[in-house]
Amino acid sequence: MSSRPTLAAVLIVKNESENLAACLATLDWVDEIVVLDSGSTDGTREMAEAAGARFFVNADWPGFGKQRQIAQAHVQSDWILWVDADERVTPELKTSIEAILAKPTTHTVYSVARLSWVFGRFIRHCGWYPDRVLRLYPKALTGYNDALVHEKVTLKKGIKTKKLKGDLLHYTYRDLEHYLVKSAGYAAAWADQRQQRGKKGSLAQGLLHGVGCFLKMYLLKAGFLDGKQGLLLSLLSAHSTFVKYADLWIRTNTRGPRE
Repeated sequence: MSSRPTLAAVLIVKNESENLAACLATLDWVDEIVVLDSGSTDGTREMAEAAGARFFVNADWPGFGKQRQIAQAHVQSDWILWVDADERVTPELKTSIEAILAKPTTHTVYSVARLSWVFGRFIRHCGWYPDRVLRLYPKALTGYNDALVHEKVTLKKGIKTKKLKGDLLHYTYRDLEHYLVKSAGYAAAWADQRQQRGKKGSLAQGLLHGVGCFLKMYLLKAGFLDGKQGLLLSLLSAHSTFVKYADLWIRTNTRGPRE
């Protein structure tokens, strides 16, 4: 009778001392924890090592996709569970994962439903739930692509996807300032990626996509059922969408004062 495959929880982090302890406390049942840091200065390393994690540093940020590839290369276990520092594994999700490892299947990756806490409540509409993300798979089977942002697990021919039971709780934003800073970072990475591909943006595109984003989240995805938080999140998401295209437009359609 074959033994149960080993499991590593893997995180990429930077300055996550406010979140990391609570996150790692929900991972005390895995065989290995791998943390790849991109240059923390707030005690993240000490917190990770206190929890028994294997800690590595790659401060030369290559983008989210490649950073995850580097982290995966440090894993010694058979399977990988990806978790962000602002996420928490629920008991039901843990049970679901353990059931998979007890009877592992081949050529299969597993998705997790994320339930996000935003501005004082869990968001169950706005298109934010179940927000399934591929997070569990055999190390030898696949990994992340090279995307600078919005990276994805590569699904080669023949790979199946299945759903895990239980939620991954996501405490995504501390406050409005945190949202705006985080959103600006994603917008810049998105514009970088598009610019590298030779794409151009326009303010009209930004306006159209921004309005479309609001209507989809607040009306079509029933964001109004999430109360004032649903309205605020829909408005902020529309703004973030506009900013992405505005950033790309500024980069590709405007000139400096001496040009």
